[in-house]
Amino acid sequence: MPFITTDDGAEIYFKDWGDKDAQPIVFHHGWPLSSDDWDAQLLYFLGKGFRVIASDRRGHGRSSQIGTGHDMDHYASDVSAVVEHLDLRNAVHIGHSTGGGQVARYVAKFGEPQGRVAKAVLVAAVPPLMVQTDWNTEGTPLSVFDGFREALAANRAEFFEAVASGPFYGFNREGVTPSQPVIDNWWRQGMTGSALAHYEGIKAFSETDQREDLAAITVPVFVMQGDDDQVVPYKAAALQQAEMLQNSTLKIYEGYPHGMLTTHADVLNPDILEFIQS
Repeated sequence: MPFITTDDGAEIYFKDWGDKDAQPIVFHHGWPLSSDDWDAQLLYFLGKGFRVIASDRRGHGRSSQIGTGHDMDHYASDVSAVVEHLDLRNAVHIGHSTGGGQVARYVAKFGEPQGRVAKAVLVAAVPPLMVQTDWNTEGTPLSVFDGFREALAANRAEFFEAVASGPFYGFNREGVTPSQPVIDNWWRQGMTGSALAHYEGIKAFSETDQREDLAAITVPVFVMQGDDDQVVPYKAAALQQAEMLQNSTLKIYEGYPHGMLTTHADVLNPDILEFIQS
C-alpha cells in the first residue's frame, strides 16, 4: 500500500487513482473517519476523468497511530508532504468537516505559497472556529466538546455508534429512515483509527482559530453546508467562511445534514463538478 513518512515519523496512507496527467482532486476527510468516507466522490470524479487522491489523517484509518502531532498544523503539513511527494499541481482540494479545516490551513500555509492550488471546496467545514467565544457567539459551548471527550474515553465504540446513528446523518430526525450499512461503515472507519488521535483531535477541530487562514486564501472557494447540520452549526461555519474568504461561492442546502456527502451525493457531486469546471 502507498505510504509516505513525515519528518516526525508519521506514516501517512494515501490513495492515488486515475490518469497522472489529469487534473488532481485531493479529498480531506472528517473526524474520526478515513479516506474511505469519500468513496462516492472518488468514483464519481474518477469517472469524470480526474485524478483523485485521498489520504488518511495521522492516527486515522491506515495511517500510523503516532502519539504526537494531532493538531491542525501537523494535519496540513502531512497533506503538503503527500502533495509534494506526488508533485501535484493545479489541484482542487475538497475538505469535509475537520477536513475543511485541514484544507484551509494547507491552502493558506503551503498550497497557495507553492503555487499548487487551483480551487478549494469546503463542505460542512469547521472554520473559522467551532467553540463559542465572545466574538463567535454562534459557536458551540466548550462543555459540548468536553462531553465528547468524556464519552470517547468512557466507551469509544458506543459513542461512535451514537454519533453515526443520530446527528451525523440526521437519522434522528422524524421521517428519516436510518441506513444501518451507512452507520456500520462510519463506525468501522472510526474504530480503525487511534483513540488518542481521536481524543486529541477534538481540540484540533473545535478550538483552532482559522480566521487568518480564510483571509489568506485567494483562489476560488465553494462553500457548501446543510442548514440542518447538527454537528457544525452553519451560521458559525459556512456563513462566516463566505464572509472571510476573498473569493467564495456559497450554497446552503435546505434540510441537509452534516454527512450530506453520503446522504445526498447525487446532488452535491454535480454541484462540485460544476464549480470545478466553471
